[in-house]
Amino acid sequence: METDTDIVFAYLYTLADHTGIDAQWLTWVALGLVGAVGHFVIQRLLRRLQRSAAASASPWDNVVAQALAKPSQYALWVVLLYAALGVTGSSEALRTGLRQLADTGLVLLVGWILHRLSEQVEAELLADHRGPRDSDDRATIAAAARLVRIVLWLVIAIMIMQSAGVSISGLLAFGGIGGIAVGFAAKDVLANFLGGLSIYLDRPFTVGDWIRSPDREIEGTVEHIGWRMTRIRTFDQRPLYVPNAVFSTVALENPSRMNNRRIYETFGIRYSDAGKMASIVAAVKAMLREHEAIDLNRTLIVNFVSCGPSSLDFFVYTFTKTTDWVTYHGIKEDVLLRILSIIDDHGAEVAFPTRTLHWESVEPTESVLIASAASQAAERSASPSA
Repeated sequence: METDTDIVFAYLYTLADHTGIDAQWLTWVALGLVGAVGHFVIQRLLRRLQRSAAASASPWDNVVAQALAKPSQYALWVVLLYAALGVTGSSEALRTGLRQLADTGLVLLVGWILHRLSEQVEAELLADHRGPRDSDDRATIAAAARLVRIVLWLVIAIMIMQSAGVSISGLLAFGGIGGIAVGFAAKDVLANFLGGLSIYLDRPFTVGDWIRSPDREIEGTVEHIGWRMTRIRTFDQRPLYVPNAVFSTVALENPSRMNNRRIYETFGIRYSDAGKMASIVAAVKAMLREHEAIDLNRTLIVNFVSCGPSSLDFFVYTFTKTTDWVTYHGIKEDVLLRILSIIDDHGAEVAFPTRTLHWESVEPTESVLIASAASQAAERSASPSA
């Protein structure tokens, strides 16, 4: 049974016989003209499709339209490559080359569409019109989309090699042996890759978090999390690039995830104000309970704690409602000033390091007086007369 392609080629060969033009040359020209005209028509149709999708109530219509926009323009050329296989008179080598080219083009075209689709889905899930999204969710979506694209192109690469006649089983066997050598040579790269994967899975921090490590000189705001390294902006605005493998070997703090910030300070008053200590402690505790920025659901302690070398000490232990660094320091300043005011209102003073010396007067003995008189007489006799 003849196909439409066979009928078209038969018509072209008949036309070539009547005009005296080489049949193969006429066929290639016809395929080129069909491709050019079809490419133009598909472009116009895709523009209309994009406009319709943009006006649609569902955002996913636009996602699909954007994913198909560019790859679909080249789909016709892949179809024409398969059609060119029917050109009679073509050598077997040419037919084999065209088939491999068409198969490769088809696989790349499908991969391109799926790649663009994953990008559009990621952009839609992270779009502003979907409202604010937690930074952990944003990092998870970005990591999942990136992993899908990596797996996609690995599969496409295997399919292309298989269509080109490369033995996949032999390649996998070679990969098992070569993988050991590559693993030793690229152990740092692999360690950083696995470190980046653990960051995406465990999520100890995300973009925008303030992190610090007591083991290393690492502190700042996370700007970017890559598969190999993480970029941190320090507080003096220097970019700090940290290999991801480092985060699996150091302790890490994430102050951005604090529920509260703590105020822990010690105050000392003079020993002479010992009788006022109880009333000062009670007043400070009452002030903190009435302070609008103090979280009363957390521990609040104000107690006389020790007798120091030159002061009687009491400490304040409480938590603020805010975790913002700048706001916290404003609240802490206000609390400290209020405590100093309370100490002053009670007629007490903040102690500072002092040392008291006690002088004891001693009455001179008789022997001391006799020795002093003899010394004075000797001095007078030794001096020349006037």
